[in-house]
Amino acid sequence: MRFLFSFIALTSVLHAQQKPYDVFPEAAAPYYRVRYEASTKPGELIFSVNYTIWVPPGVAALRGVIVHQHGCGEGSCKSGLTGAYDLHWQALAKKHDCALLSPSYEQPEKADCQMWCDPRNGSAAAFMKCLSDLGEQSGHPELAKVPWALWGHSGGGHWAGGMVLMHPDRVAAAWLRSGVPLIQEDSKRSTIKVHALPEATLGVPIMCNPGTKEGVTVKDGRFAGVWPANETFFTAMRSKGNLIGVAVDPLTAHECGNARYLAITWLDACLSARLPKNSGDALKAMPTSGAHLAALLSTEAVPEAKFNSDAKTAVWLPNEDIAKAWMHYVKDTAIPDITAPPAPTELQVSGNVLTWAAEADLESGLAHFIIERDGQQIATVPEKPANPFGRPIFQGLQYSDTPNSPLVKMTFTDSLTEAGKKHKYRVITVNTVGLKSN
Repeated sequence: MRFLFSFIALTSVLHAQQKPYDVFPEAAAPYYRVRYEASTKPGELIFSVNYTIWVPPGVAALRGVIVHQHGCGEGSCKSGLTGAYDLHWQALAKKHDCALLSPSYEQPEKADCQMWCDPRNGSAAAFMKCLSDLGEQSGHPELAKVPWALWGHSGGGHWAGGMVLMHPDRVAAAWLRSGVPLIQEDSKRSTIKVHALPEATLGVPIMCNPGTKEGVTVKDGRFAGVWPANETFFTAMRSKGNLIGVAVDPLTAHECGNARYLAITWLDACLSARLPKNSGDALKAMPTSGAHLAALLSTEAVPEAKFNSDAKTAVWLPNEDIAKAWMHYVKDTAIPDITAPPAPTELQVSGNVLTWAAEADLESGLAHFIIERDGQQIATVPEKPANPFGRPIFQGLQYSDTPNSPLVKMTFTDSLTEAGKKHKYRVITVNTVGLKSN
């Protein structure tokens, strides 16, 4: 009878699934995509899933893959369709010869998110398969074997943390935004299976990143349980000596806010330290000699030798630069930047239509472009940059930290130019702290 009930429940979930998500944007090289249908076999993924990957053009051999994992709910799942197109995350991937991968699980709104965000329910196996299939499709078979840097939001944090606990030898680093795997029995969430804490996770740098309104300063409401879960996970991991930190977002609840400006900087440091020079070699050990520590929920970090309390209760930060960025972030998220962004390239003018290409600034992303005609500023693209969740950025931002759909294009039409008159145009990149390209 129990088997029959489970089968009926599974069938109901599958029938509840909508038609396949609209695949947007088109996945033409250097983008590649695979889609797997939902499975009815026990232990396999019960939701259909798209995996889209971006491979840096010209890379000879990939050294790793950065995974940008959305959260639970239909809206967040659909937002995963644009994750691989994020110019800021691509800048991080390109620097380290990594691919950028964004899954999109086709989870109906009221379906059980645990059926994908717990990797033991088939999503880990589907992820492994996609790496092999995308490696073959892209001409990079090494993709199936290279290390992972994992970023996850909400249910995606559950997934990323679960993958660390299941495959610590493959994970270079993991950033868990507003979600962590369950490691203790919880009567309120009795259907969620707990994870064990293997010793092999000790050397994997992890950062927990809840919003302050998720149980730190606001202790009621839908997301009030996020901080207690993070605190439990952090305490258990750090007491064993894990290289784990906490960066509380001082401005947000469950939305991602300005987290990317610390997350990308932190992952950059971890990848620089841990990725092997040659594709296929083992991950390097994370250096600990320059570590800084901070008391949990404080805003000041000091070198480990100057920390006057129990180190196994302290937030772990890999080096002085990250500690400085962390201190700015946990105070107001205003991480400073003094380096100009890369200048746009490939500017073309056809009649009165301009098109160009640009890469995002690794530290501060891409806010907008300034258009100059004959040395005078005539426009910005977009005209009024906006972002309801944090600093305005060129591509906009969805709830799960992915670009808006449809993607904004790098183009401008000069409607005020005189017909037949030649002009000299210039496009300038502006990053999110206001610095302009040279």
